[in-house]
Amino acid sequence: MEWTDDAIVIGVRRHGESSVILEAMTEQRGRHAGLVRGGRSSKLQPILQPGNSVRLTWRARLEEHLGNYSVEILAMRAGRLIDNAAALAALTHLGALTHLLPERDPHPALYHALGAIVSHLEDLALSAALIARFELMLLGDLGFGLDLSECAASGAREDLIYVSPKSGRAVSRDAGKPYGDRLLPLPEFLTRAASAEPPPPPELVAAFRLTQHFLNRLVFEPRGLPEPEARERFVGAVARL
Repeated sequence: MEWTDDAIVIGVRRHGESSVILEAMTEQRGRHAGLVRGGRSSKLQPILQPGNSVRLTWRARLEEHLGNYSVEILAMRAGRLIDNAAALAALTHLGALTHLLPERDPHPALYHALGAIVSHLEDLALSAALIARFELMLLGDLGFGLDLSECAASGAREDLIYVSPKSGRAVSRDAGKPYGDRLLPLPEFLTRAASAEPPPPPELVAAFRLTQHFLNRLVFEPRGLPEPEARERFVGAVARL
């Protein structure tokens, strides 16, 4: 069997003396691993770094086998991020998030969102906005999507400023006023189309508190997983903007 697909490197682990197992988020086949022979060589190591875009050709006798990858570089990003602690934390966190997805399960929208993030990691505020949206998308793809389109109580589509921590549905200012201390703030930027102009830092921090609540309650805790330390480091950097 053989296929070729574009992908973003999300992780590498040593295999034997000279090879590695490459894990990548592919466009059409989701999170997919494969063996790269000679992957620890001086030629391939810079290519097989998280955040780089590659074109992969996978070959195996049977579909369920690990298979072998041949790799062609499309975009080198890792080198210029080596001294950027926030960007490196973001890459580690994104790798942990993609590990929550079933292996070989296609998620093309998440793949393209991930590509947008790794292309903007040098801009902390913009990448933070994209990562917050990515976390919302991931919750949706895992079956825990939030409904931020209308008020859970009144059906209103304007002035949505809260989210119910139980239902994950938006709540308007008027409907939520008596219960404001028990609701989660809904940052305005999450209810409008993505923009090249990043939202202010307080909105970003509020967005990560929102996604943190649902990731912990619905994803990490049921699987016995702690919140990734890299996420805490990244959100801490955003809070200092």
